[in-house]
Amino acid sequence: MIRVILILVALVTATPLAAQEATAQFGAATASHRITLRTTTDVAILAPTIEAFLAGRPDLGLDYEQWGSNDLYDLSQRDCAAGKPGADIVISSGVHQMVKLVNDNCAASWRSPATASLPPGLIWRDQIWGVSREPAVLVYNRDLVPAGEVPETRFDLLDLLRPNDSPYAGRVATYDIQASGLGFLFAFMDAQEASTFGALMEAFARSGAVATCCSAEIIAGVAKGDYLIAYNVLGSYARSTQAENPNLGIIEPQDYTLILSRAAILPGPSADPDAAALLDFLLSQRGQQVMARKHLCHGPDDLCQLPDPLGKSVFAIGGGRSTQGLPVLPPRGSIPVPNSMKSHGFVRFCSIFGQNGRHLTGFSRLDATNDG
Repeated sequence: MIRVILILVALVTATPLAAQEATAQFGAATASHRITLRTTTDVAILAPTIEAFLAGRPDLGLDYEQWGSNDLYDLSQRDCAAGKPGADIVISSGVHQMVKLVNDNCAASWRSPATASLPPGLIWRDQIWGVSREPAVLVYNRDLVPAGEVPETRFDLLDLLRPNDSPYAGRVATYDIQASGLGFLFAFMDAQEASTFGALMEAFARSGAVATCCSAEIIAGVAKGDYLIAYNVLGSYARSTQAENPNLGIIEPQDYTLILSRAAILPGPSADPDAAALLDFLLSQRGQQVMARKHLCHGPDDLCQLPDPLGKSVFAIGGGRSTQGLPVLPPRGSIPVPNSMKSHGFVRFCSIFGQNGRHLTGFSRLDATNDG
């Protein structure tokens, strides 16, 4: 099986600014200094890592803001244009959007032993770093999907959706690539890597698949039986949900599995030392071990960093499977930056399979918020 590492690829735009989805405060109320973290990661997923970082730091507090990837990108752009960074560190699953911010001189440089230890595929210009390792997976409801029909590959999923009377019609969910920066990135990489991409778009449209923007909500829908299968959702969220819902099955597709490294940047002309210390903690062995408890590091020894000095080698993961890293620059298949996601050529390509273009990629569309 080929696993494709997604780090530092492509450029894209965002949708209009919306409100943050959740906030939390960490550290002592009497802390003499506070830093602000803005991220697409659900508070509950990253909270143990933040608490571990702040342990023994009574002088430091952290204000946590959770955003959807498109809204986070748009807000970061506005802050940059105003010359007033609103966050000290930003971590996003919309890796391509973070690359755009670096290109626009919206991020500070930082060098440390922790950043120097990263392979080239997880760092660029000393301004953006990959801090997690999360597979994009299929999830299914074990109670409702017969064992003989569990899709191990994208071809298997196509076979389930082909019959006109398929019981999976309207019961498969995935990302809305217009609403979700992460969904856009996964779909774009699918288009680059998979011969099945066009057929999947057609099958999703014809069968009435549901498009939304949120890993957590999609996975919860599968666990409840609202959907039978979800495609290309984050494995970190799926495994966290599975711990409480054993009827949730998880498949890392055998044809290939996309691997996401969330991108971190330090906004502004200079890095806040405490925000940079948080970055270094995320890259440390201790930080990665804590992240692994919430499945943010999926790999050998629960480490996010990969022994991949060229950023493109193939090496064993276990069980005979392998990982193929992508070179950092130039990115394969760069995406130009449109003024609107609706006008983006890739989105228009996907929408040709829809019903008169009413829904992105022709799916039944649900409004939601965070995309992980």
